[in-house]
Amino acid sequence: MNVSSNRQSSGNHQRIDGSDVFQWKNLYMIGGVGALIAGLLTLLDVIVFAVWPQPTTISGWFTLFQSNWFIGLLDLDFLGIIGYVLLFPTLLALLIALRRTSQSWMAICTTLAFAGMAVYFASNTAFSMLSLSNQYAVATTDAQRSMFLAAGQAMIAIFLGPAFTESYILVTAALLIASVVMIRTNIFSKKTASLGIVATLTGLGEYVPVQVTSVPLSFMNALFLGIWFILIGRGLYQLGCKEKTWSLNS
Repeated sequence: MNVSSNRQSSGNHQRIDGSDVFQWKNLYMIGGVGALIAGLLTLLDVIVFAVWPQPTTISGWFTLFQSNWFIGLLDLDFLGIIGYVLLFPTLLALLIALRRTSQSWMAICTTLAFAGMAVYFASNTAFSMLSLSNQYAVATTDAQRSMFLAAGQAMIAIFLGPAFTESYILVTAALLIASVVMIRTNIFSKKTASLGIVATLTGLGEYVPVQVTSVPLSFMNALFLGIWFILIGRGLYQLGCKEKTWSLNS
């Protein structure tokens, strides 16, 4: 079967050549599975924060960690850490899949996303808080407890500080770019691309000063992102399977 002739009716995907067939099918499938799991974790995060709201005091955080350390980690976005790790191959797969539509914008998208993830990993203090809570629990003097409370305050300030904001903006900008590029292809549906744009724009609710407004928008953002990741995962996995079929028939 002539591989190139079977691309002629595939729109922007028609220019994928034989080297793509053999080189990238596994990346598409791994990236697809990563996006599917990341989407499910994002939706699970919505449930976690609804059922177990974050404590408002450092002593409350320490109490939470001592009563259920796993819920404490979840409240400090442990699922987000796992999700970002899973999205690494997804972003690489998107770069390869969409590069012929806009190689420069996809390079910018990937760079912004990886930079934002690196900042996020550096600023997440979930395990530091777990360690401090254990030390606080065995402290024998008020001076020691005060020291650990101060250290805990610093960890929460780091987690919720400028680094988190910078990470959030970088990753959101990257996902917005990817969504806009998707509109110009037929690899993903227009509905998937549009949902990505809506999801990233609702993410701006994190910075709405009115709490009553920002909280619902934040939950909407997580919900839309979760569904979007699942749709991307399905698309990439199907693309990998299609590439595998092409390679067998070529």
